[in-house]
Amino acid sequence: MKNSIYKTSAATILMLGILSTNAVADDDLQEMEAISKQFSLISFDEAKAKALAAKLGVVKDADLENRKFSKGWDYEFEIVDADGKEWDVVIDAKTGKAGSIKRDWF
Repeated sequence: MKNSIYKTSAATILMLGILSTNAVADDDLQEMEAISKQFSLISFDEAKAKALAAKLGVVKDADLENRKFSKGWDYEFEIVDADGKEWDVVIDAKTGKAGSIKRDWF
């Protein structure tokens, strides 16, 4: 029974993940896409897929941030998992590698 509940929860999360782009405003998406093209970064959709592969859940919010101390760009995703816990997932916008995956305690 636990397996069927887990599969149902995972399927629900995946379905909500597909719809979660709505959590990011259209003008923010346009700005992220413009920056990604200008600096030859991975697209928002590629970064989102990598973030959800690193932490299964629903994207609550996303940003494209310029690193202050080391040069480069990161996509930062807020993801809510099946238990309702929030996570911050950082994806390197140049390489697509997952950086930090941290529980958001606030």
